[in-house]
Amino acid sequence: MAETEELDEVAEEELPTGPVSATTRVLVLTAAAVAILLLGAAVGLLIKLPGSGAAANNPGPGSIEVGFAQDMGVHHLQAVTMANWARDHTQDPQIRQLAFDIESTQLDQEGRMRGWLMLWGQPEQSPTGRYMAWMAGPSDGMAGMPGMNGNQMPADGVDHMPGYATNAEISKLQSMSGPDMDTYFLQLMLRHHLGGAPMAQFAADHSSVPAVRVLAENILKSQSAEVDLIKQMLAAKNAQPLPMN
Repeated sequence: MAETEELDEVAEEELPTGPVSATTRVLVLTAAAVAILLLGAAVGLLIKLPGSGAAANNPGPGSIEVGFAQDMGVHHLQAVTMANWARDHTQDPQIRQLAFDIESTQLDQEGRMRGWLMLWGQPEQSPTGRYMAWMAGPSDGMAGMPGMNGNQMPADGVDHMPGYATNAEISKLQSMSGPDMDTYFLQLMLRHHLGGAPMAQFAADHSSVPAVRVLAENILKSQSAEVDLIKQMLAAKNAQPLPMN
């Protein structure tokens, strides 16, 4: 009997009392409620993300946002191609660093634009094979961008983006070496940056999507700094910029 009484006393000491159990239940229920609220907030944020659903009213074909992402993406990839070649074949540390900076920056930017197009359900390139038609003027009647020759941008776009190197020019770059290759790379890249700037400026000025405006502004800032550096490097080589194509 004594042993039984001792066991009963131990059991009573180890079992939680009524108030403690109630407190535990309150804590569990509170934690569950907080978890549900956090989950709801996360779902709400996801629903509001651009491209997260049909209700998000994604940009469509011909919009500034889609056109910018498609055309600037193509423009960026050529810059990456030229920068890759220069980085791997130059003997000039300054050229190598410039090429690396251009490659890494524009790959990141191109990746973001490609991601937008995927979310918006749009192809990575315009199916028309034409460029910059989105710069002919927004649908609200706002004036579009003048062409490089001072005329209004054609409504159906152009077949060659300003600053974009031809296949023959890329082949020429890849056939060169030494200081001559360095100079030609700088000339091509300077023209490339200057040619792409109007697209970034138009998107920064007229896009209705904040993320697109921010990226376009970042492109303008980074490439403006690179343009100044490239001009200095060409001057040091007594080389002239290429005419705009």
